[in-house]
Amino acid sequence: MKLWIAFWNILHKDMRTYYLKPPNISWGLIFPLAWTGMFFIKSGSALGSIQTLLPGVVAISILFGTTSMLAVTVTFEKKNRSFERLLLAPIPLEVLMLAKTGGAILFGVANAFVPVVMAVFLIDLSQVAWGAFIPAVFLIAVASTFLGLFIAVAVSEVFEAQTFSNFFRFPMIFLCGLFFPVEKLPVFLKPISYALPLTYGADVLHGAVHGGHAMPFSLDLALLSAFCVGLFVVSLHNIRRRWIV
Repeated sequence: MKLWIAFWNILHKDMRTYYLKPPNISWGLIFPLAWTGMFFIKSGSALGSIQTLLPGVVAISILFGTTSMLAVTVTFEKKNRSFERLLLAPIPLEVLMLAKTGGAILFGVANAFVPVVMAVFLIDLSQVAWGAFIPAVFLIAVASTFLGLFIAVAVSEVFEAQTFSNFFRFPMIFLCGLFFPVEKLPVFLKPISYALPLTYGADVLHGAVHGGHAMPFSLDLALLSAFCVGLFVVSLHNIRRRWIV
């Protein structure tokens, strides 16, 4: 019970204190909304176009929303040395970092459904396989959040975290099959694509929305889950190495 109270208090504090910071609003909210509006306006009301674009803008909304959150919450607290005080709290490091990342995961999931709500007014989404779509959204949010944690732990300033995040985010837009299939990439880029977690999440989203997936859903979700665990473990290792002696 005490762990749950500590978890909730850390999560609630971060959401109340950091989530309306300017970097979060610009990168986590305005940027994904601008991309969504741009693609949907360009597509008009063409059913096929919006169905093809929807998985990509959903993934972008999650990616930018989650990584922006961690760039602010962890980096601000590291700079103010309040993060070091949290590390002294009598709770396991795993619980502490899940609390620090939990809000970003929820924010990413909520961000994912903004394009979906916009698409509802333009096309019929009754054929979407929600049983695959929703787990993919959640796992993309978790993987993107832990990627943001990995980046935030490695830098000391918010602008550094945002810049470093863009080093991963923008290539992933073009390499992970969000708007065109991975199979159409040059041969030398395909190994990079398959080394990125968003590739597998995007494959599930495409399959759930319009049936254009390259691998079985179960394999995609299993690989995405493995990326989540791996990124979290590496982030914990870096925190222990940098701040816990």
